[in-house]
Amino acid sequence: MTTVRELLERDEERRLHPRAARSATTRGREHPLAADDLRPAYQRDRDRILHSKAFRRLKGKTQVFLAPVGDHYRTRLTHTLEVAQVARTAALALRLNEPLVEAMSLGHDLGHTPFGHAGERVLNEIVEGGFHHAPQSVRVVEVVERDGAGLNLTLETRDGILRHTKGRGKVLMAGAGLKALTLEAEVVRIADIIAYVCHDLDDAIRAKLLAESEVPKDIRGVIGSDHGTRLATFVSDLVRCSDLDQVEHVGLSSEVHQALLALRDFLYARVYESPAVRGEFVKTAKVLRDLHGHFLADGGRQLRELWVPRRDGESLERAVIDFLSGMTDRYAIELYRQLFLPTAWDA
Repeated sequence: MTTVRELLERDEERRLHPRAARSATTRGREHPLAADDLRPAYQRDRDRILHSKAFRRLKGKTQVFLAPVGDHYRTRLTHTLEVAQVARTAALALRLNEPLVEAMSLGHDLGHTPFGHAGERVLNEIVEGGFHHAPQSVRVVEVVERDGAGLNLTLETRDGILRHTKGRGKVLMAGAGLKALTLEAEVVRIADIIAYVCHDLDDAIRAKLLAESEVPKDIRGVIGSDHGTRLATFVSDLVRCSDLDQVEHVGLSSEVHQALLALRDFLYARVYESPAVRGEFVKTAKVLRDLHGHFLADGGRQLRELWVPRRDGESLERAVIDFLSGMTDRYAIELYRQLFLPTAWDA
């Protein structure tokens, strides 16, 4: 009897572009897994990420604004969901594998630190060899989740999680010397920056850090002057410029690409590096530094009480970094309070 999974895999073969990833021909998982009767491989990846503890903790991690009072500011979780929406819209239009781009999108920030990029900078300074959330996200799904067992995702999903990162570097893979296993990974890479420049600008305007009129006219002239128009412009341009029969990489037009980079630079200058945003993060840097030193100093005794024992062959430093980077903002602050601040006597 034909299974639902087999019917879905046949539908992929019929419907998707010849260059799209197929669930039936995945490069597989680190640990072989019996096929599921209902779900193709990439849908299983998506589900495993969605039900992970690391995914649930994203709701308590800062995107830009630390502990905002308003209910409508983005968190790392809502950022992730917006990336998934942008990526799926583009993937559907390009006839690429939607469950795969959704799995990559939902997993791309699982290794992000508390306190946003400020937390990442702190760990990058104190960890030998540096720290970046993209490799940490891969580590989360490979070895940290499920008490060290990992999520056992397909190679394609793990590659997409790793390739999403760009910081202030190049956005497009064309000409960047980068190569992903799938076109789906390229879509997620671009969807990530589209989502965050649009929603971070929206949040900055809501926070009255700047006004819409302060966005340079040449940027607004290309991508629009409101949140919905900007998203539509970026996604439409991505689809229009990514004729997979004609081009090697997914991409953007030169005009829209330059406007995207200019908007990113504008946000760095006016939002991410602004005194209003950076001021509180100076305090959070101390939180992570002090917690790091504390857990190293006692040889891992207290870490074992709070978390799983470190894995065979791995250093205490590695376990401490896994622990710190997995924290939510609230948990990091509360643990710091318990460890370093006096508690009123309650007889």
